[in-house]
Amino acid sequence: MSARLELEDTFGDIVRKACRGRGVSPNEVAARTGIAPKRLASFLDDQAQPTEAEAHAIAAMLGLAPSKLADIGLRRWYPAQQPLPDILEHRVNRPHSSNGYFLFMHEQRLAAVVDPAGDPDAIIKRLRQADANVRYFLLTHKHHDHADALGALRRVFPDAVPVVSPPDGAALGSAARDALAAEDGSRIPFGSVEVEVIATPGHTDGSCCFLVNGLLFTGDTLFSGSVGGLFGERHGYHDLLRSVRDKVLSLPPETRIFPGHGPFSTIGEERSHNPFFM
Repeated sequence: MSARLELEDTFGDIVRKACRGRGVSPNEVAARTGIAPKRLASFLDDQAQPTEAEAHAIAAMLGLAPSKLADIGLRRWYPAQQPLPDILEHRVNRPHSSNGYFLFMHEQRLAAVVDPAGDPDAIIKRLRQADANVRYFLLTHKHHDHADALGALRRVFPDAVPVVSPPDGAALGSAARDALAAEDGSRIPFGSVEVEVIATPGHTDGSCCFLVNGLLFTGDTLFSGSVGGLFGERHGYHDLLRSVRDKVLSLPPETRIFPGHGPFSTIGEERSHNPFFM
């Protein structure tokens, strides 16, 4: 089991994301909830914990789930952790501190890398140790802390194919040449299983998730207890929430979630504890 990872988003992070998404200023939140602006600022800076009533008032105004937001604000929830399945290895993409993953189909001696970023030499070393045929580089989105090792890895493993959505692949330039388009609903063979693409625009216009044998790699679309920030030009906050609600949280509750930052979770945990969803 990997070392404990802190939740990617604090109470303050979640409230700021909801404010930006809904176009509401902190002053408006303070005025409508009756919380003093200075005290609200202390929550946003994570310098103080809200009371139960304050968390509920903020949540109600911002369309968040009150009890779920209170649980995070009062630090009462952390997703239950399970050992990693045999086909999966986790790595932290240094120096970014994003999550990267190796998928190994041991019997077929196949490998794939989810979000290849950080030190390429460390990734190359592990793949060579595995003595596997590197088949894919699966990119959940275009940001450098999830993709900046791609060019170096392709020089060493020229037969491996990047899988990335066309909008985000265009931003990666030559590193994503001849990429396989990650289109919503497409299924890509990988040994005895398939990689299913779930398009989830919002964090970026081309953000997507990859579902492999009950393991869901969500990039910066969905974190444990939160969602990603907004960096798209065409898609925004409500698109992101709709993507997650309709296409991700509708998966079976036992589906395991491996996000781009922070600890692992499950669909069941996120239905019960993510404050962005009622």
